Amino acid sequence: MTLADVAAASGVSVTTASLVLTGRARELRISEAAEQRVRSTAHLLGYRRGGPPARPRARTIGLVLEPGAPDVVRGVAEAASWRGFSLLVMGSGGEPVNGVVHVAGTRTTTAPRGLRPGPVVLLNSTAAAVPSVVPDEVRGGRAAARVLVEAGHRHVHLVGAGPGRFDVPPDGITALERLIGLRDVFDAAGVAVSGSRCPEWTPEAGYDATRALVRHCRPTALVCLDDRLAFGAQQALTEAGLSTPRDVSVLGFGDDPAASWMRPQLTTVAVSRHELGARAVAVLTSLLDTHVLPAPLVHRVPPRVRLRASVAPPNRCGG
Repeated sequence: MTLADVAAASGVSVTTASLVLTGRARELRISEAAEQRVRSTAHLLGYRRGGPPARPRARTIGLVLEPGAPDVVRGVAEAASWRGFSLLVMGSGGEPVNGVVHVAGTRTTTAPRGLRPGPVVLLNSTAAAVPSVVPDEVRGGRAAARVLVEAGHRHVHLVGAGPGRFDVPPDGITALERLIGLRDVFDAAGVAVSGSRCPEWTPEAGYDATRALVRHCRPTALVCLDDRLAFGAQQALTEAGLSTPRDVSVLGFGDDPAASWMRPQLTTVAVSRHELGARAVAVLTSLLDTHVLPAPLVHRVPPRVRLRASVAPPNRCGG
């Protein structure tokens, strides 16, 4: 890794990059934006002044997992092995590595600290000037809505989002993106949409919201913003004497392992965790090989609909 590599990836001259990295940017009036770009690029590419960084004995990728991170280890491990890398899984710190895949439990927007040396690719989160791989939740929301619209549903209730157009908790990035996609299709199709905002995505919350709903209203379909909400929703429907999908169709997000064990099996929308992990490794190894930040920085992996037995056309004879 050379100073010229950092300059090229930052879009500045070698002289400008050198001045920034020697602490002389301010005295020579280099813009703050250019300075930040050079420093971020140097960090991402693992550049060290005074010579190239010490190389590890083997080509190794570190995998840092935050609490609650999705199970993407197999996808990362297989993709890394295919490209000739070993995989080092660590809580923090660890042996020197060529680069790191940092897996977040939620869609945080804060860059991780202390992940040196080498480039970093974020998985399931985003941060300024850092390459990342995330599910394309907006596209997933659209796909989910199309399943219900094409089945003939015209009155849908959202479990996990309120009745407002974008009524989700302030930090609910995943929920908001799914809701944007859902609303795009439902609004275009003239579907009536109501909603129940839930404090958390648990079966208990889904049960409580659905139990309260069916006391005074029965939509033809429930869209649960997470499979765990759907598990509780289906239980509440059963206790109310309603059959899924004959009386009320149910659709979830996430493809939880229990989704295929539900009776009826749950139709759900999700990105393959294996595919997410493999894409993150592809982005990281490209960065290691080319020393050029990818364009775009954020790579969105499209979800797929797992069509199962919980969705059917509405029962016109029902309430």
